[in-house]
Amino acid sequence: MKKVIKPDAEWRQQLSDMQYKVARQAHTEPPFTGIYWDTTTAGTYCCICCHTPLFTSGTKFDAGCGWPSFWQALPGVVAEKVDRSHGMVRTEILCAICDAHLGHVFPDGPGPTGLRYCVNSASIDLDPET
Repeated sequence: MKKVIKPDAEWRQQLSDMQYKVARQAHTEPPFTGIYWDTTTAGTYCCICCHTPLFTSGTKFDAGCGWPSFWQALPGVVAEKVDRSHGMVRTEILCAICDAHLGHVFPDGPGPTGLRYCVNSASIDLDPET
């Protein structure tokens, strides 16, 4: 897929204030406040910035952490990088197409992957199955 690159002014115009802070500035929304943390609607979760499909509802689970959590991303659409902010070492996850900050991935999820993709609701948009 082709990389999506836009000037900062276009991202600011396209996104709400919270979406911009989270997706373009790597902020984190408070737990239990995002619109998708407890959603059980079937569908595909897409990047809020470029609409690339990232996760399916079939891989979503309740991790009890207050953010949407998935045990698997769709192939080739989530990039990882080391995040050393806030005195921690974590693995940040980004949209591989537009570099939007999604959240972090941790090795404490359920099978079959054992991963927990902990995602900000502000970084994604649910495309419900019809």
